[in-house]
Amino acid sequence: MNESNPTAKLELDPIQRRALRAAAHHLNPVVSISQKGLQPSVMTEIDRNLKAHELIKVRTYGFEREDREALLEEICTALNCAAVQHIGNLLVLWRERPTQEPTNDVAPKASTRATEKQTPRTPPPKKSTPRTALRRSSSIPRPR
Repeated sequence: MNESNPTAKLELDPIQRRALRAAAHHLNPVVSISQKGLQPSVMTEIDRNLKAHELIKVRTYGFEREDREALLEEICTALNCAAVQHIGNLLVLWRERPTQEPTNDVAPKASTRATEKQTPRTPPPKKSTPRTALRRSSSIPRPR
């Protein structure tokens, strides 16, 4: 990330861009931009989703190609994210998830079940009666 300028747009090299495009292929859009354009609430939602998922798709409605490119530039510079792909009405954005420092306020309670050593299950004991003995003792007559 650019530490000197927090509002600078991230740049990706072609190898990173290709890997991110492939990873984004199966994603569904999580944010939509429509008639009212790029409102502060929309920017907040994009930022929240970038923090949670790193890689997101944004769908635009009713914008021409030049307007979509301007939207993409504005989002990338405002949120310090990288434009992975702009195809049709879909914008693919990526920003590295911020690292969270562990807090020492409340330590998570360790589960006693997870810490116990699990013993492997043993199969049930096999019957000692041979199959032929079972067939002979059945009350159903068998054809010969």
